[in-house]
Amino acid sequence: MLHHNPDQLMESLLDNLTTSRIEIDMIEFSGIEFRSVDNRLMTLKLVQMGLTNAAMFGAGGKVLQPSEALRKKSLLVERGSFRPVCNANIDIMRSAAERFIEEPDVDERSTLQIMEITMKNLMAEGKIDYRDFLARADMLVASGMTVLISNYFEYYRLAAYLRRYTPGKIGITMGIGSLRELFNEKYYTELDGGILESFGRLFKSNIKLYIYPLKDVKTGGLTTLDNLDIADELKHLYHYLIDRGCIEQLTNYDESCQNVFSRDVLAKIGEGDAPWESMVPEAVAEVIKSRCYFGYCAT
Repeated sequence: MLHHNPDQLMESLLDNLTTSRIEIDMIEFSGIEFRSVDNRLMTLKLVQMGLTNAAMFGAGGKVLQPSEALRKKSLLVERGSFRPVCNANIDIMRSAAERFIEEPDVDERSTLQIMEITMKNLMAEGKIDYRDFLARADMLVASGMTVLISNYFEYYRLAAYLRRYTPGKIGITMGIGSLRELFNEKYYTELDGGILESFGRLFKSNIKLYIYPLKDVKTGGLTTLDNLDIADELKHLYHYLIDRGCIEQLTNYDESCQNVFSRDVLAKIGEGDAPWESMVPEAVAEVIKSRCYFGYCAT
């Protein structure tokens, strides 16, 4: 019996099969023997072990079956590190959601908002810090968000995964810095068609990007779709996608969130700089303080 070792139990599920033969996109431990198991951590390990490329848990921390949670929904996704969840993260989703539900083919009642964390982000330091992951999970749950953990660094692969489960509209919202990276050709060298092939896959079926502007803290100027610096050879493609309505500038943002960045909040927590609490949602601040995340209790 492997109930005393959930990790080994999960590995045994393959039973001499390979991940090319079987996919396990949801697992949930329950009962007295597993009372100390955090199913959100097991959800992460499904992806980490290669048993699936994406897994989900809901706003209450409950593990979700993607085929049921995503089925026939309109989906709005925000990717981030959420370390910690700050006011800007919430405002990016809010402002995008307000525009998303105005789309003619979107029903607000069947729309699901998703915060996505990639394995690449979780392994930015070389290996996964499970306490750090649970901190992010706790904050996202406290913010009322559905969480997707994925192994889809490329956005076109994420879109293809979501499209498996729904014919509905899919929106992806991001800061304009992320859009700049999306137009960096170095990420598409493995594709025969390069960046053109990646964008063809991304936008081929009812996908739209909602772009949040960036304020320069020194000059106060905004970087938007109108003045984003794009390589000359990609400008025609860039403007074509904007003209087609595939990329939309968000204008309904909260200006008070423009100077809030997760990295600055994290530094302030570590330094014991009290104003950090005003830079995150109240529920997130309570989670950080009550659970001593990010070195809070050591300050």
